[in-house]
Amino acid sequence: MTRQPGPEAPHPTRPAGPQSLTALLTLLALLPALCALFVLTAPGARAAEGDPAVSLSKKEAGKGAEITVRGSGWRPDALLMLLICGQSTPERGVIGGTNSCANADGRAVTTDRKGAFSKKLPVTEPPKPCPCVVHVATVTGEQALADAVFTVAGHSTADLPRQGGDGKLAVLATTRLEGDSSLLTWFGAPPARRLVLTVGNLGSDPVEDPVFEIGTAHGVYAPQWEERQWRGTVAPGGKARIELPVELSAGAHGDYQVSLRYGDKVLAEQPWGVGRPWGVTLFWVLLCLVVPAAVFRIGMAVVDKVRPRPAGVHRLRRPTAPPAVIAKTDTNTNTNTNATTAVLPWFTPDSAPSENRPRPTTKGQA
Repeated sequence: MTRQPGPEAPHPTRPAGPQSLTALLTLLALLPALCALFVLTAPGARAAEGDPAVSLSKKEAGKGAEITVRGSGWRPDALLMLLICGQSTPERGVIGGTNSCANADGRAVTTDRKGAFSKKLPVTEPPKPCPCVVHVATVTGEQALADAVFTVAGHSTADLPRQGGDGKLAVLATTRLEGDSSLLTWFGAPPARRLVLTVGNLGSDPVEDPVFEIGTAHGVYAPQWEERQWRGTVAPGGKARIELPVELSAGAHGDYQVSLRYGDKVLAEQPWGVGRPWGVTLFWVLLCLVVPAAVFRIGMAVVDKVRPRPAGVHRLRRPTAPPAVIAKTDTNTNTNTNATTAVLPWFTPDSAPSENRPRPTTKGQA
């Protein structure tokens, strides 16, 4: 009796156990961490350190002392400015701009690759009364700042000015750039203009001595902001004509964009086309022509001086006698001339020899 082969039963598959599922979830959880580690270890990559922070070695010191300012969370290799400012708090910032700071005694520092720094700062009295802060801000690139509370011992104190939260400035007329370029600008001097605009106060509080920021941008680069304070008061519902100086770097040319910012709001933008300083180009062209010509002339003179002369060829130079010999020769010549003149007879027209007289003409002879 033989057994008939029948259909084979399918092999049972092994169900996924809890260990396999746990390993898969662990791998998925570690994948973002591995990617982040790769990004952080890549060259030129920088981990986000959060907002810039500043700490002080002392919270209070008198004039003439010295404190250490430390910071972290800044951009790598960023240039920072350290100032002691009065009439300021970390919450409201530096009221009045850098006019409230001791600018003459500030210090500059460059952050390391991790965005940290440590710098000693001398303690001086700011032009405004305390409350005071140590103000740290970037000089170039993207703007970033941080303030740390500091007390200057012995310095006067006063309440902060009332915050006019209802004072709002708006541009009422088209902005324009006034001024002309001088002859020096044609030779590379910094171009300068005046940004003229009319602003109005749309709020219910007056705006006193507003601090504006003027930014100049060239091409695709970000604008470089500089503070400009306008002296005056704009009453609620009133308007004022404001003129702010704008200046570019020496030799600047091309298309620029001038922006005006008040607080966090950009009020106006004005294009500015700056001509090329052709005087500088002319100077370099002349320099490239004159200097090679002068070098060529000097080289030819040197070659003519040192080159060997052919045999039998000599330069004919007139001999120069000493002054004494020349004077003696002139004396001898004058003596001989006088002697010769004295020896020669003196003739008059009547006593001249016959051969020198004109022959008389006779009648009939031509």
